[in-house]
Amino acid sequence: MNGLNGARRIMKAGRPVLALALGAFLLSGCASGSRMAFSEAEEMAAVPTGAPGIRYWADAPAGAFQGARHVVAEPGRPFVYLALSGGGGGGAYGAGVLNGWKQSGTRPQFTMVSGVSTGVLIAPFAFLGSDYDATLKPMYTSGQAAKMFGRPNIFGPIFGNALFGRDRLRRMVDRYLAANLLSAIAREDRKGRRLEVVTTNLDAQRAVIWDMGAIADIGGPKALRLFRDILAASASVPVVFAPQLIEVEANGRTFQELHADGTVSAPIYTLPDAVLFGHKTIVSGTAPTPQNQAGMYVIVNARIDPGFQVLPNKAVAIATQSFSTMNRVATKAVLAQTYDAATREGFGFHLTYIGTDIGDQGGTGFETDAMRKLDAYGFDKAHAGSFWITKLSQVEVAKGVSP
Repeated sequence: MNGLNGARRIMKAGRPVLALALGAFLLSGCASGSRMAFSEAEEMAAVPTGAPGIRYWADAPAGAFQGARHVVAEPGRPFVYLALSGGGGGGAYGAGVLNGWKQSGTRPQFTMVSGVSTGVLIAPFAFLGSDYDATLKPMYTSGQAAKMFGRPNIFGPIFGNALFGRDRLRRMVDRYLAANLLSAIAREDRKGRRLEVVTTNLDAQRAVIWDMGAIADIGGPKALRLFRDILAASASVPVVFAPQLIEVEANGRTFQELHADGTVSAPIYTLPDAVLFGHKTIVSGTAPTPQNQAGMYVIVNARIDPGFQVLPNKAVAIATQSFSTMNRVATKAVLAQTYDAATREGFGFHLTYIGTDIGDQGGTGFETDAMRKLDAYGFDKAHAGSFWITKLSQVEVAKGVSP
């Protein structure tokens, strides 16, 4: 989840909890946690215990993806890729869009779904299809998400590793990702469809792509635990939620890597081409039509237009606004790359994000009422069919005009 907007809102609302956390983060050299040491060579050779071949460095050269399981488009169906961004409580927007899209009667089956941060919590349900929308919606609107933010340990960032321990987020993941979902994901994966998510490996300072369908196909309690660990890791905002420890092995040794919010390294994940196509063109040589054209759909669960605020000349406020700005700039850069790739490959490009017409919800962004409003906002836009931008130039709209 992208906690940066939430941090700014907490400060704006006069709630200093996350502001204190960010300040502690800047001064956190006094705190440390004991972990088993391992070398960089061991890290490069490490594989999750009992599950080799399920992950890749996102920034690896194309040759490193030769062993990756590529997407296989089902005969008679167009290739449709859905990418879900971070955005914290803004994930309610994505959940609402998916529900409204279903009701409009135009939502396709996705050949591939990828998620980052709050997007990873949506991704498994979007991958399985609209029959699972009823499970997805309560994740943001039932009040369970808001409960994660009660009674923070304000000394945690200084003497520990976060305001909230990893158990709170993990319990929410466990609540909604039941064991039967793994077998359903494995079944769809065997058809050639793919579900991939991104975490940030804090030890290596690199983004990691996880093949979640391959993990689901392994089956059993260990695969379920790893699946849940990865989702919780990608949604773990640094300093707010403790990173997840993922057990790996290399050269006969077992140790634990530290994984956190995917948006730290990748605000949205849509490429590289090598994972998608294996250097093969996935669109046929025939002229694409609305019925057979491959499609790239991106749901950004956040605002991407510049916000305005007269900023206090204080270190924490400056740091928070700086991180927020970097995230928005990085998001636009990924969207530009994605748009170029979609155009090059003959894809139809479709983007939706939280517009200025809903206004600033205030607070942390995780209040239940705010998430319910975003869910309804996304539903109404999608149901009305007015939610897709098809040219990136359309993002540059006048201030105050909804996309």
